[in-house]
Amino acid sequence: MARIAGVDIPNDKCISVALTYVYGIGNSASKKILLQAKVDPSLRVKDLKEDKLKIIREIIDKSFKVEGDLRKEVSLNIKRLKEIGSWRGDRHQKGLPVNGGRTRTNSRTRRGNVRRTMFSGRRKVEKT
Repeated sequence: MARIAGVDIPNDKCISVALTYVYGIGNSASKKILLQAKVDPSLRVKDLKEDKLKIIREIIDKSFKVEGDLRKEVSLNIKRLKEIGSWRGDRHQKGLPVNGGRTRTNSRTRRGNVRRTMFSGRRKVEKT
């Protein structure tokens, strides 16, 4: 397995998909990196030479904020929002959707699969 930015990327995937395993690199950023490094995006990671991997690592280190640094920045931003008492910080604290959206029914991803209404967990009564 190749290691980029402290993450083991899978050998059997195309390099354009494998780069997205690094936190902070998505599909479009992956394609830009490969274009800069002059690497074919359809190439598998196991078929990649070590010098090409080194070039990719250098481009990521030089141009992108990834993994630990990015996670730290995001958590500091959320902490700042909580400290200043903004609406978004309050939503983060309560574990509710931050950017709007219906909360009566559609916030399962943010709240977990918690059903908080009276009838949602109730079993159906059999009629005789």
